[in-house]
Amino acid sequence: MSRSAFFALALTATLAFPLAAFADDHAAHLAIGDPARKDRTVGIVLDGITDSATGDTISVAELAARLDGVRLLFVGESHVDMEFHRVQLRVLQELQRRGRTVMIGLEMYPVTEQQWLDRWYGNRKLTEEQFLTESRWYKNWGYHWNYYRDIFLFAREHRVRMFGVNLPRGAVSTIRAKGFDSLTVAQRAMLPPRIDLENEEHKRLFRAFFGDEDALHGNMPEGMFNGMFRAQCGWDAAMGWNAVQALKKYGDEKSIMVVLIGSGHVAYGLGAERQVKPFFDGRIASVIPYAVADEPGGKPTTHVQASYANFTWGLPASTDPIYPSTGISTAEAKSGPRYKVINVAEDSPAAAAGVKTGDEIISIDGVLVDEKETSNRYMSTKRWGDDLRYRLMRGGQEIELTVHLRRKHSQPEPDSSAAAPQAPQAPKAPAAPSGGNK
Repeated sequence: MSRSAFFALALTATLAFPLAAFADDHAAHLAIGDPARKDRTVGIVLDGITDSATGDTISVAELAARLDGVRLLFVGESHVDMEFHRVQLRVLQELQRRGRTVMIGLEMYPVTEQQWLDRWYGNRKLTEEQFLTESRWYKNWGYHWNYYRDIFLFAREHRVRMFGVNLPRGAVSTIRAKGFDSLTVAQRAMLPPRIDLENEEHKRLFRAFFGDEDALHGNMPEGMFNGMFRAQCGWDAAMGWNAVQALKKYGDEKSIMVVLIGSGHVAYGLGAERQVKPFFDGRIASVIPYAVADEPGGKPTTHVQASYANFTWGLPASTDPIYPSTGISTAEAKSGPRYKVINVAEDSPAAAAGVKTGDEIISIDGVLVDEKETSNRYMSTKRWGDDLRYRLMRGGQEIELTVHLRRKHSQPEPDSSAAAPQAPQAPKAPAAPSGGNK
């Protein structure tokens, strides 16, 4: 299953995890966004940074210099690709080295969990394990802590304040299902006074993240699309708004708020940036890391639309994540006493083991799965090559299945001895991790 297809299914089913905006080749070549840049392209250089205004390839030190005067910076990510997080850390380090007062906005925590980030900042005796437990990392986010660990350690070492900017998941579910008018007063206060749901370019981009625009538009019920798009706009608006509120309250004249969020909230300036612009008169910029090839064996990507981001950082092609995924997606809420499987990714370890949609998870290796945090935290202890023993309820019967955490084989190279001549293959870019759990 392609990454865009898996994202579409997972988001349709749960809307549990924010859009990571996988660097789909089509989505990065849309003539949308800034009118001054949307009708031209800029080159992508592996391990280089491209300034889309000039087309220059620049160093990270020059990037920090060109961000002088920028108050709000969005740096995109693919949540389970370590290369993206290394870029984020390098940007933070260079801005701090240049003398900026760096502040960090985090997608992975809602504003309601700020007390735990304040404890991480203010209490040096707080251990990582205590922080993960008390802040409910594996409930609020779920992705492996090590993807983000170096960023958190940098913030603590250099006394950089971190702020949760997201909405609680319950609020996002309400927005998707019922609309903004159904939010509580407290939930509505986490959003700007106005939220734009009518931007046609943003809708076009949102469709493009699923794959073929026409196929999606023709097959997805309009009500489903509208609910999903409304939730996406809610995420965008909340993260931009809450980042700006923290900047205004705690920043100084040298401050820059660096918001670390999925690239889909950043692309073309149509997400968080567009929603917050009417309420912020400071300069805004964006950095999006981008894989040179979308899939192993895919055509190397050498250009993206200039309006895609202010700065684009070329990365190696993505393959498997560093940390294993079973391929199981579960419902956000329990079905009775257990969590129900709502999707099993094609060609995943769980699919190979025989896990099916509709199964209910009782335990993993004897560990009772009473909360999603339990399974997420337990998975964080596993590595490729390990086995997991699942106890499931299926059709009123308890069954046990063993899931082997094994990566997929790469496509074999063509046999050079074959009689039929083979077309020349583009060289493969070095592999970097991607993928993840839902």
